[in-house]
Amino acid sequence: MPTFMQVIQFRMTYLRVKIMKLRNIASNMTELELSDGTTVLFSYKTPVAGFDPAHPDGVKGHFKTSTHYSPTTTRHINKYFSGEWNVDAKTEVREVSQEFINGLVT
Repeated sequence: MPTFMQVIQFRMTYLRVKIMKLRNIASNMTELELSDGTTVLFSYKTPVAGFDPAHPDGVKGHFKTSTHYSPTTTRHINKYFSGEWNVDAKTEVREVSQEFINGLVT
């Protein structure tokens, strides 16, 4: 059975999306950086948060899913934004639909 990283790399190659960086942040936390600079955090195998650099000026491009999955995934999201971006996920990150995030990686 292929690893999670192998599945992501295959999907991105198959979809002809250039991966600039695939990085393991912590156990069950992986960040995918797309060629346009957008980053997406995966908690386990689910894309749940990220950063969109092309967001209009004056609005932070950080986003997280509005879907609640588990306390662990919530901790992953909070850890990602506090540790990688130095922002508070509870007050400084906009919520978006899970469909929006899924659309970034499919």
